[in-house]
Amino acid sequence: MTGGMETLIAPYGGRLINLIVDEARAAALREEARDLPDLDLSREALCDLELLLNGGYSPLEGYCSRADYLSILRAGRLTDGTWWPWPVVLRLDAKRAQALVPGGRYALRDPEGFMPAVLTVSEVWPADEALEAAVLGQTLGGVCVGGRVEGVAFPPRHDFLDLRLAPVQLRALFKRRGYKRVIAYQTAQPVQRVHEAFAVEASLAREANLLVHGVAGVLPPNEAEYFARVRAWQAAVKHLPPASSLLSVLPLAQLPTGPRGVMLRAILARNFGAAHLIVGGEDTGDTPLRRGADIVAEVEEKLAPALDAVEVELVPFPRMLYVEEKDQFMGEEEVPPGARAFAYSAGEFHRRLDWGLAIPAWLAWPDVAAALQRAHPPRHQQGFCVFFTGLSGAGKSTLAKALQIKLLEITGRQVTLLDGDIVRKHLSSELGFSREHREINVRRIGFVASEIVKHRGIAISAPIAPYRESRRAVRELIRQYGGFFEVYVSTPIEVCEARDRKGLYAKARAGLIQAFTGVSDPYEVPAHPELSLDTSQLTVDEAVQRILLTLEREGYLR
Repeated sequence: MTGGMETLIAPYGGRLINLIVDEARAAALREEARDLPDLDLSREALCDLELLLNGGYSPLEGYCSRADYLSILRAGRLTDGTWWPWPVVLRLDAKRAQALVPGGRYALRDPEGFMPAVLTVSEVWPADEALEAAVLGQTLGGVCVGGRVEGVAFPPRHDFLDLRLAPVQLRALFKRRGYKRVIAYQTAQPVQRVHEAFAVEASLAREANLLVHGVAGVLPPNEAEYFARVRAWQAAVKHLPPASSLLSVLPLAQLPTGPRGVMLRAILARNFGAAHLIVGGEDTGDTPLRRGADIVAEVEEKLAPALDAVEVELVPFPRMLYVEEKDQFMGEEEVPPGARAFAYSAGEFHRRLDWGLAIPAWLAWPDVAAALQRAHPPRHQQGFCVFFTGLSGAGKSTLAKALQIKLLEITGRQVTLLDGDIVRKHLSSELGFSREHREINVRRIGFVASEIVKHRGIAISAPIAPYRESRRAVRELIRQYGGFFEVYVSTPIEVCEARDRKGLYAKARAGLIQAFTGVSDPYEVPAHPELSLDTSQLTVDEAVQRILLTLEREGYLR
């Protein structure tokens, strides 16, 4: 028996589903779970589970069956005819899914072992990746699991608890405040003046109250930026009309895109109590904000019956320009002839953050900018990693040590050297030299370097790192926190062999050393390194100077 299912009326005549069971049933489930196999969920999967449990995904009562999954992708409906645009299933890798059996019961747990729910599996099937790509615009993949969910408690959260309002709570708050009509602005980005200008204009035009619904489902790798983004939302809301504006956070992992994604967002908006949804205005690059009208037109063309059934008005975000003479943002078509007007760009905003430049008040309110600047210092205060790669004997360690000395001299900051031989001794002593072990070693170096960079330190690493895939993984890991500079030490193998004081190349060619990079094991040359240095053509000081100039040009040295 579930509790709270009759609390409120949800979209298109359905009930707002609350899958949290009553306390007696919860106690029984906790007792039963001691003997049930566990399923550990990712942070992203926990977001879907939370939205199932709190009614955000009403009218779903669990993970979709295979028939519902296919019906959603082919027709945009559940098998009972209810419009539903997006398959909500538990996705696992093949290895974990292999152990599941239909009819089996499993304790769903978060990474710390807390159990929010028990799942009774109905079916297990491979995702139709081709169909997903064609319909959703992305391949979600994996093995899909459907089944009934019984909720014991919401997944535990520890951040911004006063902003984490479930649909029932948010609707009750609207009622207490006297909000009859609500327009939702769902965003995964800081709210700048351009967003505020249109959101207020749109709400006033509809005599609606404004809900800023910030996406805050998972902590990203760079946690500081996440907390800064929420603090920036809090600061921005202070500039909105106080009697008719509200901030809450939405436990989504990320905003879904495409027509189907917009429809899912519309259902979420409706379930959380809004009758209107602002669409567009999310700018993630160097181009001006996208026209919401184009997005809305595509949704109306492909999903008009579903949109009518959900009964949420999509409000397109127009291209907004800042008009200097009026000190305000206006729709492009409203700008007076001859007026000085500027387009907002997230790329320009981040460029100013990176280079420590002043952020004009027309771009962002000073308190909003300050919240983001604290988490995103200018590049010369950020951490970075210089990652040397190349054959044994190419000169990596020599360059790394010389660069460490120059950086200590110039910056006065702590500089950590992760030399290949030193790491092998202290961090990877149990590893051999198979491809698998080489990749593990490089990824370990990358993890340590990423922690240094995350805390705004300087890391220099100098492994051979022969494989592109592990180097790419290290790059992606470190770039989340600061600068990454791959330096390919391209010294020819003949020169490396001539320098070989230990005779390793000779032993490798004699077959005494197996899987030796450059002789019996491949070295995959970097495709796009930040620098390529041949130490047979450059002195150590010349090579180091080229690295320093690159760091200066990119803003990491001042």
